[in-house]
Amino acid sequence: MNKNKPNSFVQHILALSESEVVDLCDAAESAILDGGGFGWLSPPPRNVLERYWRGVIVVPERDLFAARFNGRIVGSAQLVIAPGNNEAQKYIASITTNFVAPWARGHGLARQLTLACELRAKKRAIKFINLDVRETQEAAIQMYERLGYERWGTNPNYAVVNGEKIAGYYYTKKLGSQKRGGKSKT
Repeated sequence: MNKNKPNSFVQHILALSESEVVDLCDAAESAILDGGGFGWLSPPPRNVLERYWRGVIVVPERDLFAARFNGRIVGSAQLVIAPGNNEAQKYIASITTNFVAPWARGHGLARQLTLACELRAKKRAIKFINLDVRETQEAAIQMYERLGYERWGTNPNYAVVNGEKIAGYYYTKKLGSQKRGGKSKT
């Protein structure tokens, strides 16, 4: 193993230690300040972020995945399935809070997070994954499209950032057998 090569991987998180909560909060704050704050435009108070991450773990309809880089959590993604009372959407899930801290980008972690969500969705018998993204998130848009997500709509009033309207794009992907590059055969 090359000692100079960074150690990076993605894992399904079922419980969080105090240091992992700190890492998630640090990574989220960095992503928010860089403009990829999954709804936040500026970092909320630290205790709000801590409660948020601890709360994610206890929601049965959410699977949290963490990206690790040299031992630290540097990003996350969540697979969100419909609650049990929503039978009409029991085969549909969404991916949310998919981010990697700016200083840990360029190692394929966002892609790994997305693929981990897809694998978990298949294990949960999910047939379709939906997601949405701001039009300004160009790298994320390119990644999702390379992975076979199809843009089905645009909301011109998706968000307001620094007083300006930002459009949002809506994507869907049918899960099934995959061919090279992430595009679905079906």
